Amino acid sequence: MARFHCPDPEINEEDAPQITHQELVVSPSLISAAEAETFEKKGNSWFAISELPSDLTVIIDDVTFYVHKYPLLSRCGYLKQIELQPSISNHGYELNLQNIIPGGPETFEMVMKFCYNLAISLTTRNAARLRCAAEILDMSEELEEGNLISKTESFLTFVVFSSWKDSIAVLKSCQTLSPWAENLQIVRRCCDSIAWACEEGASGWLNDVVTLRIDHFKRVMNSIAVKGMRAEFLGSCIMMYAEKWLLGNDDDDERLEGKKELKWSIQLVQGWKHEGVDQLRGIIESLVGLLPHQKDATSCKFLLWMLKMGVVHSISSVLVSELEKRVGMVLENASAYDLLIPNGDQGTQVIKSRDDQTMYNVDSVQRILEYYLMNEEHQSDGTANVSKLMDSYLAEIAEDPNLSPTKFQVIAESLPHAARPCDDGLYRAIDTYLKAHPALSEHNRRKLCRILDCQKLSVDACSHAAQNDRLPLRTIIQVLFAEQVKLRATVIRKQEASNTDNIEVQEDNCSSLKEEIKRLKVELDKMMILIEELQRDHINLQQECKKMRSNQKAIFGWVFGWKKLKKTALFHGRMSEKENSEGKEKVKRRSSILRFKRGQSMS
Repeated sequence: MARFHCPDPEINEEDAPQITHQELVVSPSLISAAEAETFEKKGNSWFAISELPSDLTVIIDDVTFYVHKYPLLSRCGYLKQIELQPSISNHGYELNLQNIIPGGPETFEMVMKFCYNLAISLTTRNAARLRCAAEILDMSEELEEGNLISKTESFLTFVVFSSWKDSIAVLKSCQTLSPWAENLQIVRRCCDSIAWACEEGASGWLNDVVTLRIDHFKRVMNSIAVKGMRAEFLGSCIMMYAEKWLLGNDDDDERLEGKKELKWSIQLVQGWKHEGVDQLRGIIESLVGLLPHQKDATSCKFLLWMLKMGVVHSISSVLVSELEKRVGMVLENASAYDLLIPNGDQGTQVIKSRDDQTMYNVDSVQRILEYYLMNEEHQSDGTANVSKLMDSYLAEIAEDPNLSPTKFQVIAESLPHAARPCDDGLYRAIDTYLKAHPALSEHNRRKLCRILDCQKLSVDACSHAAQNDRLPLRTIIQVLFAEQVKLRATVIRKQEASNTDNIEVQEDNCSSLKEEIKRLKVELDKMMILIEELQRDHINLQQECKKMRSNQKAIFGWVFGWKKLKKTALFHGRMSEKENSEGKEKVKRRSSILRFKRGQSMS
């Protein structure tokens, strides 16, 4: 005999609400008499086909179940905690389970069949829902042996959790079962089962795991990390998940076909169209939080792509800083294209200054470079690679019309002087910037060109710079002087090499070497003369500028006085003396040049 939360069937229905349920005892014969042979659905209603008329109406959502109270009372302890209300529409009782049973009418239908001893089929699709419903309805062993809680627990333990594929299927079914699935440890046990399968090297495991919702994927990754899996494996899982949920299908973008290096491209692909902005932001932030701390866990290209995505979708500044630090650790593996981070402020807030209108986020790259320089582990060869990278990056952003020369200069000067073995890349970037900003003042041009070390320019770069009218005159002079020094060094090296060679080889090559030395000396003389002329032109240009800055009144007075002076005899005498002195000076200059050439040829 068992006690139930129900009135005795022999008592008048009108007296039922006044009777205490716990004091009633019902014979099992009444339960067996109410057992249904089957369930029948008509419209939005289910009917238990039995010898006895139904005496309990259960309402869930828009579906009504006409059943008997005794089979439910025999297995559902939940009914002990409530008072069954008399039904208004017919004789019997009414039970409203709106928003209580996980899975709604479909789950409750299986619960009813179980209570009526009808066959039900437990699958990975319904096991978690039935386990949660059994817990809510308190279908424990205390009421009846082999009740629904124990049945579903056995199925989960011995069938589901022994297979990672079934665990993934059940985990997906738990997406709408919060918080019951969490409280019953179904989610945790599924994640542990999936993690064990990963440790055993199950094939195809990752393809199924990346289909999980982000919160469940995060739980699986944490379970894997606890088991001590390699950081590279965790990184590959995270990159594959991002590829599926954030990148979309590469086939949708023709530009990505056959170009693996553009795989992590900041493009608005088709995969984003069905996702909300907040959901995308949540996925990005969760993936950043999962990234292993080891340097080689993920590629630099992927980290920069995540940084671009984070800036575009306005993730928290803390996570942006974390990504910048991670990129700084592996900056030598980046490319100039990867560093083109979009300006996240554009289009999201009022622009307050001209610098905020830049196409690319230069400040972020500046911070990345600072993190790299603070890392003491980088080697000299890595620094050389980073210097080439930053010069290429400067050439890429130089065409931005809103990029200030200050920001350009700050990045260019961030690297130590010894980091650049050659300044050809920096010269190309500066020349591109000057070409894209023709209105730049002379002061800013000189300031920008001071970054260049003309001694580190190649012969081709020097030849180009010597004829570049965009450069300031002082820079051109420095380039010509550097080229002269290189020619002189070449002559010295050849002379030293000739002195150390074999005497017989010297005699054979003596004539050709002398001819080469003579040619180089002639070029040096021409270069010296050109430099002197440029210096004189520069001095004359400065003097003329000073004269032009004098006040207008002084200019008029000087012109008027000049006209009077020309009429005097003293003026004509002075002019004759000046012409004579200039003639003598030219004679002295020519004689000194001839003496210099004669001395060089004798040497």
